[in-house]
Amino acid sequence: MNVVQPTDDGRMLVVRMSSSTAAPGRWQLPGSSAEPPHEHEVLDETALRRHAARELVEETGVDLVPEALSLWAVTRGENRSIGLVYLAEPCPSAALHKSFAAVTAAEQALGRDPELDRITLVRSPSDLNGLDGPHADYLGPVVRRYLENSFQHKV
Repeated sequence: MNVVQPTDDGRMLVVRMSSSTAAPGRWQLPGSSAEPPHEHEVLDETALRRHAARELVEETGVDLVPEALSLWAVTRGENRSIGLVYLAEPCPSAALHKSFAAVTAAEQALGRDPELDRITLVRSPSDLNGLDGPHADYLGPVVRRYLENSFQHKV
């Protein structure tokens, strides 16, 4: 599952996996695979939203309540995997950069490599072409859909 984190100026957050991860240099949205529920627990919408919010704060420092995320899209990825994409409320771009810098500094202070090594904000699908490195197969369609929908709401 992934999170679309828009900015208040119409862009959206894209993150790059660090060299210590299974997908070094890959650009994607913040998020991860869903963890299986513990015994006698249900993997439902509430649990998935909670997981997405936890990933967002762990990876980027953006801390919000799970109820602030809404299920926005379902994607099909490589090997027919299914992905859930949640939408967060817009955030100032300066706040995104500040929170990411704090998360990165905290990980490095503990002697660990951060999961992500860079963030950027994109305004259009063509911005993905300028990124150094590959991007997740779902990223282009998700960026296109979000930006097309946000443009329609402003017209």
